[in-house]
Amino acid sequence: MSVQDTAATQVSTTEEQSDRWEPVRPLPPSCKLVVKTLDNHDRLTQQQLAAETLLATRTVREAVSRLEEQGVVDSRVSFLDARKQLYQLTI
Repeated sequence: MSVQDTAATQVSTTEEQSDRWEPVRPLPPSCKLVVKTLDNHDRLTQQQLAAETLLATRTVREAVSRLEEQGVVDSRVSFLDARKQLYQLTI
């Protein structure tokens, strides 16, 4: 593989990553922080997100709602506690 091929591959990978984050770009910083936190973890509850991000639970709830509307985050019922939702990235 030549140097040009390697550079082209790196540019292609960078473009794919930037496309991945495109739905998140216009959202507020709280949404971006929640997304980045979920990117570093597999699945988290709202309480866990609040603890990890140091955001208020209300702010996390609003951020997650916006992210679900955008199709960036998916929620599922926790098997350990059916009262809680687990959130994970879909992008």
